[in-house]
Amino acid sequence: MELLDTIKLNARKHNMRIVLPEGYEERTIRAADIALDEQLAQIILIGDPSEIKSHSAKLGLKNIDKAMIVNPKSHQKKDHYIDMMVELRKAKGMTKEEAAGLIEDPLYLGVLMIKNGDADGEVSGADHATGDVLRPAFHYVKTAPGISVVSGAFIMILPDRSFGENGVIIFADGAVHPDPTDKELAEIAVATSHTARAIAGFEPRIAMLSFSTKGSAKHELVDKVVNATKIAKEMAPELMIDGELQGDAALVEAIGQKKAPGSKIAGKANVLIFPNLDCGNIAYKLVQRLAHAEAIGPILQGMAAPINDLSRGCSVNDIVCMIAITANQAAGKNK
Repeated sequence: MELLDTIKLNARKHNMRIVLPEGYEERTIRAADIALDEQLAQIILIGDPSEIKSHSAKLGLKNIDKAMIVNPKSHQKKDHYIDMMVELRKAKGMTKEEAAGLIEDPLYLGVLMIKNGDADGEVSGADHATGDVLRPAFHYVKTAPGISVVSGAFIMILPDRSFGENGVIIFADGAVHPDPTDKELAEIAVATSHTARAIAGFEPRIAMLSFSTKGSAKHELVDKVVNATKIAKEMAPELMIDGELQGDAALVEAIGQKKAPGSKIAGKANVLIFPNLDCGNIAYKLVQRLAHAEAIGPILQGMAAPINDLSRGCSVNDIVCMIAITANQAAGKNK
């Protein structure tokens, strides 16, 4: 069974509540209809109910009546969410009047629903910039315990199944944080281990990448990766993790045995942690184009609850896939 099929199968089992704040947006409505038809999640659409139903009818969609539709202007819990916003942001000077305005913004309403336990995850960004999606998430959902940084993972599915986990390798960070410190890099590694288990369904073998393997080069950039590996081991002693490793030492067993003898990760890595965003983003795009790999993501990780940001150029299928992924993340968090 292909990985995406497995992700969808698991999403059906979990039956999580996924909120889609952009309920007025055509691709989002189409994706919601497919997700409902495939039973990937309980779908919550934010928008004017009459407009959503009218739009759905014009598009010939058959399943939108199975969704919960929440009107941001008037709904049963509006006053409760306003009070929550004021309480959670009182140190920042949030007033009731300001909260009453913000709660009518679907992006704020979506994260307040998650914070209050009325939804398990969110998928948005088809019609909003990344900053607009993440700002309310940072303010109210915040990062997971022990994690201070949000990062973006890509699941790379390679035609050559001899690499990684039967051809599947997770790259991080390829989307969010330009230049993490050693502590932040360690947090990215730990967060990516959760992604590997919850979404890819395998036990992570994590390689902390560098241009050096086990002291073959001396530089402060190498020191950062060495320190990050040590911190990650302290944060999560159960993790299978090693570094610093060069890319070939991490992926090719013969080279790994030669450059890092005795390492349980060298030559067997299925998770690659890149030292900065330049490396991670360039690497995933090169592998996608030159190796003809399928890239799933970015999958945002490190939040206290799953909130995923779409590209504004995303397809309907991209949104459907991200709904399934977000459902898996939410289920993994609840274990």
